[in-house]
Amino acid sequence: MRILLAEDDRELAAWMARLLRQDRYVVDCVHRGDEADAALASQDYALVILDLGLPHLDGVEVLRRLRARGSTVPVIVLTANDAVSSRVRGLDNGADDYLVKPVDPEELEARIRAQLRRGRGGFESKTALGPLVFDSRAREFSISGEALTLTRREHAVLETLIRRAGRPVPKNALAENMFGFDDEANPNAIEIYVHRVRRKLEGTGIGIATLRGIGYVLRKLNAD
Repeated sequence: MRILLAEDDRELAAWMARLLRQDRYVVDCVHRGDEADAALASQDYALVILDLGLPHLDGVEVLRRLRARGSTVPVIVLTANDAVSSRVRGLDNGADDYLVKPVDPEELEARIRAQLRRGRGGFESKTALGPLVFDSRAREFSISGEALTLTRREHAVLETLIRRAGRPVPKNALAENMFGFDDEANPNAIEIYVHRVRRKLEGTGIGIATLRGIGYVLRKLNAD
């Protein structure tokens, strides 16, 4: 799952990006409003964390342009100003939630989870396919109640597939959720990570099928 973090305080941005990556999100980090606007115009994100005080283009204008393009991606705005007027300005221009700096890590994680649940149209935190269960609150997979150990990119592969279980997922959709701006998105790497996840699912009754020229699909092996 890919998140855009737009924050001009580089130390704070690095800390937040590290925290989010520990939770197995793919994070693109930018420090200017024009960079955020360009990223949002060219990439699809599951969520945006947007500082209102960005240089070159302020966060409110970035948000206004995003909504003018018809995007409904959840946006959590960050502000150093606890004044009601500052919060109202962000919400009136299309923000879904706000946080006042300094940011508490547990609150940030909870706000992100809440917005991602709303973006999926509900509050069910678990997605299951047979014995395979993904708990979006804990950001963990399990098989028949036993934790499934995955690297960050293996996790990104399986999360993307289970959210579309039974439906084809193109390679580019996997790549978007596996690699950020700072990663080298080698197409061959996708096959490598899919193969690794396949091996970890062996014997579970769940498999990843390759649809030549289309992509991959996660399904029960005994399905018709």
